[in-house]
Amino acid sequence: MEPASPKKPSWTGKEKPRVMLLGAGNRAHVEEEAERLEHLLPQFAEIVHTDLQWKTDLSHVEADFAIVLGGDGSILGAARSMGNQQIPIVGVNMGKLGFLAAFTPEQVVDQLATICRGECQIIEHMMLRCRVLKDEEVIAERIGLNEMAILGGPPFQIRSIDLYVDDQLATSYSCDGLIISTPVGSTAHNLSAGGPIVRADLRAFVISPINPHTLTMRSVVDTGDRCFEMHLRGATRTMSVVVDGRVLSPITAEHRVCVDQAKPRFKLVAMHDHNYYRTLREKLGWGGQIDHGR
Repeated sequence: MEPASPKKPSWTGKEKPRVMLLGAGNRAHVEEEAERLEHLLPQFAEIVHTDLQWKTDLSHVEADFAIVLGGDGSILGAARSMGNQQIPIVGVNMGKLGFLAAFTPEQVVDQLATICRGECQIIEHMMLRCRVLKDEEVIAERIGLNEMAILGGPPFQIRSIDLYVDDQLATSYSCDGLIISTPVGSTAHNLSAGGPIVRADLRAFVISPINPHTLTMRSVVDTGDRCFEMHLRGATRTMSVVVDGRVLSPITAEHRVCVDQAKPRFKLVAMHDHNYYRTLREKLGWGGQIDHGR
């Protein structure tokens, strides 16, 4: 589970890289910030596409990188729309947390020329692929950046979920649901469910039961080259498979849910002074009271 080494931008040496400008236009100040960047960017880059309403299939847009205005939800939406054609993202935090959105609006303006010259680094993160099967037929499939979750609905009762790892039975959970997250997603739903934080650039999966019925059930971290398969056991009640906060498919005991590593990598633009633990401290308040004088 060694972390991947940062890479150089593919647009280094280009006179003007091709840029997409994306964001959730219904969020406060996003349209205003987009207008400012549309005025400033042509000095350093060519704007090939702008979408502030998530209407475009971004996998068909040819660009060197994208600037995403919003928060982590906007970045998840951009990655989802890019599908198998992931390009580097400059995340601009227009909200509160912004764990993936590393730049403030002021910082991205200050760094525009530097980023467009390729004087930055690209950090790649693994993504997951989730498939829902019935009678050996794939009926739903999606790639995700954060996590796959199996979640229950009414009647709200404890469910039994069998987990297979590489076709071998690992365990059976009695729980309200189950999360399989990437390292990026370890600080999202997984963390809220009591799972561990995993360094974002590792190749690993985290399996965390939601409200398990027994004290012996704990989160497990495994390598990213495993295949995880889940079966609902002994029930006809419907649960839902949710990928990055969006329902992929309802499931019953007749379905199988398979999660493995996706082929594309999520790519995030960072400056050379990027520090993962500083991000944990500043974004998640990790470590409690910090003496900023040190």
